[in-house]
Amino acid sequence: MPRYVDGYVVPVPEKNLDAYRKMARKASRIWRDHGALEYRECVGDDLDVKCGTPFPRVLRLKPGETVVFAYIVYKSRAHRDRVNASVMKDPRIAAMCDIKNTPFDFKRMIYGGFKGIVEA
Repeated sequence: MPRYVDGYVVPVPEKNLDAYRKMARKASRIWRDHGALEYRECVGDDLDVKCGTPFPRVLRLKPGETVVFAYIVYKSRAHRDRVNASVMKDPRIAAMCDIKNTPFDFKRMIYGGFKGIVEA
């Protein structure tokens, strides 16, 4: 059975990457503690692409910003829903969700849930 994935892309000021990395490490532990199969966060490295629409254009990156691409893997959508419900009740996540004190702009985050169609 194909896995289910929550994916998101977010612009992060380069000066905030260390703070973002610390937050992501904490989030990774929380999601894994509640049953997520994988948790990955990746920072942009080769963003000046010639094919398709580059992430910087889609996100309207400002000078000094980079892109973080991330995904969390679950057994199924039902599993994702259970894990996320559990995560949202975890006091560790509440401490990280003060929008005014995050190292990125929540309003510019792109997020969605995806059904797997190919797994190799």
